[in-house]
Amino acid sequence: MKLHYNHIAGKSLERLAGLSDGIFAVAMTLLVIELQVPTMEAMHTMEGSHDLASGLLKLLPGLITYFMSFLTLGIFWVGHQSQLSHFARSNLHLVWIHLMFLFAVSLVPLSTAILAGFFTSHIALAVYWFNILILGVTLLGSLLYGERSGLIKNEATAEVRSAHKRHLLIGQAFYALGALLCLFNMYVGASVLILAQVNNALAPWIRPEAPPQVDVQKVS
Repeated sequence: MKLHYNHIAGKSLERLAGLSDGIFAVAMTLLVIELQVPTMEAMHTMEGSHDLASGLLKLLPGLITYFMSFLTLGIFWVGHQSQLSHFARSNLHLVWIHLMFLFAVSLVPLSTAILAGFFTSHIALAVYWFNILILGVTLLGSLLYGERSGLIKNEATAEVRSAHKRHLLIGQAFYALGALLCLFNMYVGASVLILAQVNNALAPWIRPEAPPQVDVQKVS
């Protein structure tokens, strides 16, 4: 039987994880580069904006979107590396699913800049939310494909896989709720998103992992 390239390509989970870490690091760094610090010259050209406090106040939409996007990327990085740790092997189809996920990651600085520049625009909000939707859909698609193709480790039980799916679906539901509220008030919607993200980030401290059970008979 003739061996095809597609059968031997994309086998390294380590290289995929390394590429993912690099793209996440660059995307998270680019977020802060988009924030333009007010200068004395720029403030003196604007009427009634001759002090640093008013200049920083104009940065508020950018700071809000930066904080939202940094938390979003952090949450998806944790979910991505956690999912990869449950894969036993990879193939070219899985690699391309993850490349699509990383493509969405690389777009986050762009969608963040658009939202920061047009903070009250519903179109800018739709672009930003669609970017996050692609992140969630591709990561969920990776897990579903891994299950169907037998790429997941045996120790990744149905309960473990369900926890991953539940986490993704609940997260996307909160993002959709926040985006919906932004249609009425951008600051209210952004606050809901940030609270959901902070809850996600603080979950290990709010709901700590249960300690492993010790077999008393074996110890004795």
